Amino acid sequence: MPDDGASLLEVLRDRLGLKSAKDGCSPQGQCGCCTVLVDGQPRVACVTPARRVEGRAITTLDGLPAEVRDAWAQAFTAAGASQCGFCTPGIIVRLAALNGSPAAGPLEADEVEQALLAHLCRCTGWRTIVDAAAGAPPAPGRDLDAASRRATLEGGVPQRVGPDVALGEGGFADDTAPRDALVAVMDGGGEWVVAETLTEARRLAGTVQGRRTTLPPSYPLEAPDGEWDLTLRTAWIEPAYLEPDASWCMPGGVSVSPLANGGAFGGKARSIAPEVARRLADEHGRPVRVLLTREDTVRLGPKRPPVAAGIRADGTGVIRVVRTPGVVDAIAAVAPQLVVHEVDVAGPSTSVASRGAGWAEAAVLVAAATRADTIVAPNGARARASIAADGSLEVEVRCGRALDEVVLRSYCVGAAHMALGWVRSEGLYVDDDGEVHDLTIRSFGILRARDMPDVRVTIDDDGSEPVNGSDAVFAAVALAAWKADGLAPEWPTRRGSS
Repeated sequence: MPDDGASLLEVLRDRLGLKSAKDGCSPQGQCGCCTVLVDGQPRVACVTPARRVEGRAITTLDGLPAEVRDAWAQAFTAAGASQCGFCTPGIIVRLAALNGSPAAGPLEADEVEQALLAHLCRCTGWRTIVDAAAGAPPAPGRDLDAASRRATLEGGVPQRVGPDVALGEGGFADDTAPRDALVAVMDGGGEWVVAETLTEARRLAGTVQGRRTTLPPSYPLEAPDGEWDLTLRTAWIEPAYLEPDASWCMPGGVSVSPLANGGAFGGKARSIAPEVARRLADEHGRPVRVLLTREDTVRLGPKRPPVAAGIRADGTGVIRVVRTPGVVDAIAAVAPQLVVHEVDVAGPSTSVASRGAGWAEAAVLVAAATRADTIVAPNGARARASIAADGSLEVEVRCGRALDEVVLRSYCVGAAHMALGWVRSEGLYVDDDGEVHDLTIRSFGILRARDMPDVRVTIDDDGSEPVNGSDAVFAAVALAAWKADGLAPEWPTRRGSS
């Protein structure tokens, strides 16, 4: 094969059709989704030139012994260690390099957490992955259809639960594209460049790899004037779903959805990828794959609307929020006593499709001011959380019939992880012109595996109609973290301290 400068990941995926290695940071070498073994040692394929590994043994997840691959898939399913399943193939490859198979014996938590420093998982909150590596036993007689129904409630889009999902076979858009499809990427001016290969498209686009800034997170709003018992300002934060937006389309056809086995926390609700794929396929008379880079998703993807609020001990107050369709109604659903002022600011787009956007902030503010300890979500789900002296979390959730406790626990742990990051560490620097400067996946402040505390989840199954419970847990853990951090007037409260 002639050397055209392609990465090992492109050769594996586009030219050999091996789709288990995923492109999550596209290509920054920071998320671990494309991890493969080179002569038995883990390496990220997206930043490895294919020419550098000529004559060496390359092993993807597909190339692991079937019994090893299946054992890890079963362990991840039993522990709830996979939700969308995009990051897990790379994680399994790295864990398999440590001890081969879960049948070889459990891995120690410290060893797993060290290995996971090379990876990013946004869904699971890490602890379930540690459980899988420790050899979580399968639940006898488990109903995976019921588990899938619970996952669908929590993820907001149809989702499946099963060993194939842990192996990355959840039907991601770019995994299903025809081998002969043209590739479209965005150049630095926002135009689309179309070529025969990803390498050629990126060369023609001429974009420069995005970077992170050393500047602190930006707070676009000031707290309202007044005498308040509590005030809070939140920063811009990135949804940070792992699969960058992708779609493909046949000429005259219907574009493949950028949503596969997961809802991207609402971040892809308005993705441009399907419309661009349809237009370019019609223009070129051939199937076209549209691929957004990580930088594209950060610049173009909607953020959670930042707020600045003041509140009194009786729960009344004023909340200023970046103007976002639907946010006033979202806040009113849980806190009709708050006066809402929408404000126009320069910055990335915002959306109430983000997890709990608007109502979670309002519910946390009112609960903190009135010294309540339970969050009630707009759908009626209830959650309570507390943080022990050792940092571990206790979470209680009531959201109707559990359907599957493994999946519900997994989503609650994942929501706890996201909430802790939201309150304590996540944030973007956005300049006065509204341009985002934190463009690498490691610059968002997402908690690493070794920074994530243990989480104990108690499920109160009251037998009622099941509803999403993890969003209530998200708000409840945010409340607990904010209390533990002294009700600091700005989130993130600890950026740069870990």
